[in-house]
Amino acid sequence: MKTHGSAWTCFALSCVGVLLACCRPDTKVDAPEIRPVRTVTAARGEAAETVVLTGHIRADDEPSFAFRLGGRMIERSVNVGERVEAGQVLAKLDPENELSALRSAESALAAARGQLNYARADFERQRQLLANGHTPRARFDQAQKALQNAQSQVDDAEARLEIAQDRVNWTTLTADAPGTMTARGAEPGEVVQAGQMIVRLARQGGRDAVFDVPAQLLRSAPSDSEITVRLTDDPGVMATGRVREVAAQADPVTRTFEVKVGLRDPPEAMRLGATVTGSVKLASEPVITIPASALTELNRQPAVWIVDPKSLTVSMRNVELLRHDPGTVVIAQGVETGDIVVTAGVQALHPGQKVRLLGSSS
Repeated sequence: MKTHGSAWTCFALSCVGVLLACCRPDTKVDAPEIRPVRTVTAARGEAAETVVLTGHIRADDEPSFAFRLGGRMIERSVNVGERVEAGQVLAKLDPENELSALRSAESALAAARGQLNYARADFERQRQLLANGHTPRARFDQAQKALQNAQSQVDDAEARLEIAQDRVNWTTLTADAPGTMTARGAEPGEVVQAGQMIVRLARQGGRDAVFDVPAQLLRSAPSDSEITVRLTDDPGVMATGRVREVAAQADPVTRTFEVKVGLRDPPEAMRLGATVTGSVKLASEPVITIPASALTELNRQPAVWIVDPKSLTVSMRNVELLRHDPGTVVIAQGVETGDIVVTAGVQALHPGQKVRLLGSSS
């Protein structure tokens, strides 16, 4: 009997264990991952007083030279970087066709002048005969008309000869002022079109510092501000100037505007093509500045992660940058005062993810 009682007791305990195991809550359900991030609360402060951009030196007068007619180029006398003088030959076209046209025009003029001499002599003879009553009036009028036609033929031949001479001259491209060749558009042996750039010449005289400037900076920079330009490899070489020209249209790729700064008495060391930095003092205005580590990318545009303070979830938002340096960025649009911006951990986030704020970063 005792043996049977022990068996029943073990069986009862086993059943109780099974029932307790079934009633135990499932502890293996995964909770949503909460990722710790560092943040900063956006606030407006005073903008930096000075902004620096990188550009290069260019001649303020840099025309392109081209032939007035098409043909095969047989010579280019200068190369990029060489100095030229006024009247120096830059390039030549094969002049054979134009020389043939010139000879034809000269022959036509000679024939027209011979006809004019004959018509003039006949007119003088008819005029004398008419005065003596030995020729009818109709014959005199005919001689007078022939003289007028012959004179018109000579005038036309002279004009055609002048055009032919000009076309021969146009086969030679010459510099109209001293300067330095900065670009070439064709090589000897090529057939070029009228108006095609053959060489570009930087004329001696003034120089510009050329910069690519964001639209927001153009709006915030004071008008007629003085700009300090320094050589990148030797900051001790400097000059000052003012904005001379702003491009009417933004570059389709960079969305920046080309700005030319006319330099006053630039030093000789600021040669054409030299890399320079330009600094300008901006009008003071409240702006939002955040650490550069907060930047990421959305649709190939700068973006930041914004934390919803109620749900503690993140969403990505595109921003427009006013300017930036390795440590900080100044936001033009996209972030408002009070927004909580993620500054560390941005690479591991996804939209709607819950986060835990570790604290603000400076």
